[in-house]
This record gives sequence, structure tokens and C-alpha cells, in this order.
Amino acid sequence: MVLYAGCDLHAKRNYWAVVEKEGRRVVQKKLVNDLELVLGFLEPYRGELGGLVVESTFNWYWLVDGLMERGYRVHLANPSAIQKYEGLKHLDDEHDAFWLAELLRLGILPEGYIYPRQDRPIRDLLRKRGHLVRLRTSLLLSLKNIVSRNCGQRMAGGDLKYRGEDRVAQWLEGNEDLALAGRVSKEAIDFLSEQIAGVERVILGKMELRESYGHLLSLPGVGKILALTIMLETGPIHRFGKVGNYVSYCRKVSSQWLSDGKAKGKGNRKNGNRYLAWAFSEAAELARRFYEEPRAYYQRKMAKTNALVAHNALAHKLARAAYYVMRDQVVFESERLFC
Repeated sequence: MVLYAGCDLHAKRNYWAVVEKEGRRVVQKKLVNDLELVLGFLEPYRGELGGLVVESTFNWYWLVDGLMERGYRVHLANPSAIQKYEGLKHLDDEHDAFWLAELLRLGILPEGYIYPRQDRPIRDLLRKRGHLVRLRTSLLLSLKNIVSRNCGQRMAGGDLKYRGEDRVAQWLEGNEDLALAGRVSKEAIDFLSEQIAGVERVILGKMELRESYGHLLSLPGVGKILALTIMLETGPIHRFGKVGNYVSYCRKVSSQWLSDGKAKGKGNRKNGNRYLAWAFSEAAELARRFYEEPRAYYQRKMAKTNALVAHNALAHKLARAAYYVMRDQVVFESERLFC
């Protein structure tokens, strides 16, 4: 007898359901998030389990890794691609677990990618760097606004981040409260800058660009940090069958439903990888500033639309180029992209 198990995973608990090959429900169980408890529940069915499916939530690492280490065949469900029957009057976590097992049994489970365990820590460290950069940016903007409101001066971001001397205090020294606000902001900015630099040193020391991804540095606007971000967030490029699949995963395609040329709503714009979306958006901005051909392409788009559309069009172009650079292991050729 072949069995299939589904798990609806939450922050504190997980809900398991097991079904037979013919669809009959065998057992269901609610457990706290403890790997040994899960393994103990599954052990009686171990020899008959044809597969397990775990919902891809924010905390799936510990469960999927633990099950795979014990030899279970694990599938990761993509929740954004799973649809429920809207006519149901009652749904709960146990029903969700049975639904996952049923999808696996029928062979129609939309699956997510189980990112290699050995690469996750350095990828998460790179994500933490991005988090620190966003925190620093919020402090920079806040401090710039304080100076602008009270002094009528617009300070450059480079002056605010400069660690050799405090270039902010002179503008706010006339008021004790403003001077304190400026000082604590500047100290926090400097601290974050040190932490960001430290994280970058560790990442660059541990993670060299793989040979198949080394050509990413030939893309306009892509430096080492962006290249590493694209490499680690993409994973094996061959998991994307077509360039359109990859660009969609990078959130660089429009999200609109059309029928007979008329708009019938919009899709989920957040489907995909937000870190890749950021990376190609950042690359587009740098390419527009410092490279002639991307700038010319951006300006042609600007003449027809607006700045946001032109920026997104350039980011879309770079995402497509990155796909072919990684897949074919070739150097970027601008004449093939911006002709």
C-alpha cells in the first residue's frame, strides 16, 4: 500500500495528514514544531510513504532538512500556485494538510524549489546585508530631512555617510534637541556602515563567483555584491526552462489579465523573488548612470513613457541578459541587447 503525507506548517505547530493511493484518509495529527515528534509520528508509515509534501512557509528549513536527512522523499509545495475549491463552507489546517497530500497523490502538486542547504547560510547573510543597508538608508533620509527642514540645506548622502569627520553637527549645533537628534542618527549610520562593510568582507572572502556565473560581472551596473546576489538567489539557472520564466521570477514582467484586448484584472505582482527584483532594479539604476548604451535606451523609453516605465524596461532587459549569460556561460554583449 502506497501512502502520501501532507503537512500544513505554522510558526508553533504543524498539522499532518496521510492518505492512501486511492484517496482514503488514513490518519491526521497536530504536533508542536519538534523534529523528533514529527519523525515519531511518521515512523509507522515510513516503509509505505511514497512522498511527503510540506508547505513552503517562512520556517520550512528545519523540517524539510530533517526529513530529507532521515531519507524521506520530500516535496515543497508552492502555496501561491495552489487553488482551493471556493464552494467549501469550512476550511481548517487539517483540511489544508489533506489537500496537500491529495495534490501529491494526484501528481498535480505545484512545487517550489528546495534550495541547497549548504548555500542557504551565505545567501541569508547576504540578505542580512541588504536589511542593514535599508536600515541605514532610512536613517540617512531622516537625517537629511532634519537638516533640510531646519537649515534649508540639502546635504549629499556621501557627506552623511562620511566617517572621517562629522559633517552634520555644524548644521544643528544651534539647538540642543536637534544636535542630539543629529548625533544619535550619525552614530547609528556609522555603526551600520561598519557592520555592512564587515559582512561584505566575510561574504567576499567565503564566496567566490562560480565559474558558470563569473560573466555576470560583465553586465552593466553589476558589481560583486549584485553578482553574488543574482547568483545565490537564482540557484541553478537550468531550473528555469525559458527566459520568460526567469524574468517572471525576478518580478520584471507586467502583471495583468487580458481578454479580447481588455483588462480583466491584475495578477499577483509579488510572485517571484524580491531580492532578484531589487538586484536588477539596482543594476538598472547604476547602468543608466554610468554606461552610455543603457542610458541611451532609458532615454528612448523616457521619450515615449515615463521614468518608472523606462526604469522597469531597462531592469527587464538586464534580467533577460543575465539569464543568457548564466545559461550559456558567455560574456555580455551590449550590441545584442540595446541594438
